[in-house]
Amino acid sequence: MDVIIYHNAKCGTSRNTLALIRNAGIEPMIIDYLATPPSKAELEVMIAAAGLSVRAALREKDTPYAALGLDDPSLSDAALLDHMVAQPILINRPFVKTPLGARLCRPSELVLDILPDTHKAAFAKEDGEKVIGEDGKRLI
Repeated sequence: MDVIIYHNAKCGTSRNTLALIRNAGIEPMIIDYLATPPSKAELEVMIAAAGLSVRAALREKDTPYAALGLDDPSLSDAALLDHMVAQPILINRPFVKTPLGARLCRPSELVLDILPDTHKAAFAKEDGEKVIGEDGKRLI
């Protein structure tokens, strides 16, 4: 199965999502979106495929969101996308695309909705929260 994760290795949610993908027996294509951001068109398609608004895909925490005035409701989706491409730290993460769909995986277990049920082992997040049981079944 072809899986793409737009990943930030410094983010615990992104690391947990990547680990869940691998726990399903899949080695995804990992894109460090801060170094290699998606184009505006790719980002727009990915956000729509995930069923989100552009505004819902913006990351506010630890970004220049406020300094850039991105909370202004009069800003168009096109303007927001321009900012996200110019400063990819504004793209919320991690986004995952699979043949089963696309998701902004916050929380990380949302990735399970677009993965096959092929988990190889029990799985707990970095904080210890159990996600996959010993029987390979989803717990949350």
